[in-house]
Amino acid sequence: MDAIQIQFADQLKRYRIELTERQLQQYEIYYKELVVWNEKMNLTGITEREQVYMKHFYDSLSVSFFIPMHEKNSIADIGSGAGFPSIPLKIAFPQLQVTIVDSLNKRIQFLSYLSSALGLTDVACIHGRAEDIARIPQHRDRYEVVTARAVAKLAVLNEFCLPFAAVRGCFIAMKGSDVSEELNEAGYSMKELKGKLVHTHKFELPDEEHSTRHVIIIEKTAQTPNKYPRKAGIPLKLPLL
Repeated sequence: MDAIQIQFADQLKRYRIELTERQLQQYEIYYKELVVWNEKMNLTGITEREQVYMKHFYDSLSVSFFIPMHEKNSIADIGSGAGFPSIPLKIAFPQLQVTIVDSLNKRIQFLSYLSSALGLTDVACIHGRAEDIARIPQHRDRYEVVTARAVAKLAVLNEFCLPFAAVRGCFIAMKGSDVSEELNEAGYSMKELKGKLVHTHKFELPDEEHSTRHVIIIEKTAQTPNKYPRKAGIPLKLPLL
């Protein structure tokens, strides 16, 4: 363990996350594979090691600062990209059964390889549009936690993500610095898709300037109406406003 990993582990201890040596090895493997694959395909603009640990790994784990991930069993990560936040969460909370949905097959190939390289089990990587996968019965109204990190505006994300959440489960939208406008315009879509805003948590990444983050927690109050999600592409073109 070097200075970057010591700092990473110490900062997480404040939130009662105690990482084992094996888990720290998994984060390091993740970092190295991310850099290697990033040369072949565009996974992230952040490749400097300390920045990856902070802006990707720590940021992903921030979900667990606000909800008890050790009590959860299933999570769906929509538009996961390079695996954030679901893979860092899976490393820290190995009991999670993870489903990752992404529309780009190259990213799914990376995530499948990564899961194997990290020795992870119970990780399903699915290539497809969220609007299509959410209509498959085994994924609809099913997951305790659904996440999306920097994918689209909240009014669109509600239609992408809430159909995956179980009743009384939650959708967690991970956002940057200013969310007030997005929250205002997302009110109608939240109501239509049976979501209820529980809380918006604001925090800062440690030792970073201009690093305000928001974690928006939305509870699923009832089953998704049959008409949602609409056909692939429509939520982005015509958000529920």
